[in-house]
Amino acid sequence: MHFTSEQRLDNGVLVREFTLGEIPGTLWTPESAEPVPLILMAHNNGLPKREPRLVARARYTASCGHAVATIDAAGCGDRPRSAADEQARAELRRAVQASEPTDDIFESFIGPLVEKAAPEWRTTLDALLALPEIGGPVGYSGWAAVGIRLAAVEPRIAAAGLFAGGYVPRAQREEARQVTIPLLLLLQWDDEGNPRQRALDLFDAFGSKEKTLHANMGGHTGTPWFEVEGGGRFFTRHLK
Repeated sequence: MHFTSEQRLDNGVLVREFTLGEIPGTLWTPESAEPVPLILMAHNNGLPKREPRLVARARYTASCGHAVATIDAAGCGDRPRSAADEQARAELRRAVQASEPTDDIFESFIGPLVEKAAPEWRTTLDALLALPEIGGPVGYSGWAAVGIRLAAVEPRIAAAGLFAGGYVPRAQREEARQVTIPLLLLLQWDDEGNPRQRALDLFDAFGSKEKTLHANMGGHTGTPWFEVEGGGRFFTRHLK
């Protein structure tokens, strides 16, 4: 892991950009005399790590005493896109504009993205836990599809807060039954691009004995800020 820049924010949080092989990422760490828990934070469907909503969540979560890390998935953010990536995105835009069904396109696009992203997150986790300022346990926040895969295969993840606003491939809907860690799922009740019943079915599928569903009125990007604060309390309960 190679740090390429750093900035100290007014609240004492240190923000550092890093590269790990081909993987670019950002790490937020609070001021602390002891190693702190870690939260892996991903935006839905591989949106870039610099996306303002993700940055705001990361800064707040770090101010609560957790280290927060995010990376750009392959073909997203600062990483080059393949011809297949470009074709899939173009086909998705065309289908949305034409009001055509998009599930099959999402399967062909999001499924491979999850398959590539999960191993990179585990590699990043290895490197982060080697840093003296980061201890454990580890949480995951954000993109549901990758969170499900990681929670199913990565025993170091102790709790997860997931957003129901992104497409979850069929494979991850099945994997949800293997997820048994404490879980918080956020749902926007009027999310025009994500069927409500599918999110409710996903919540029902999780194997966790401790799982909570928070549903709020509003569209896709309308998640209220108090849910970010509530997520901070959720992780404090389970990671400290």
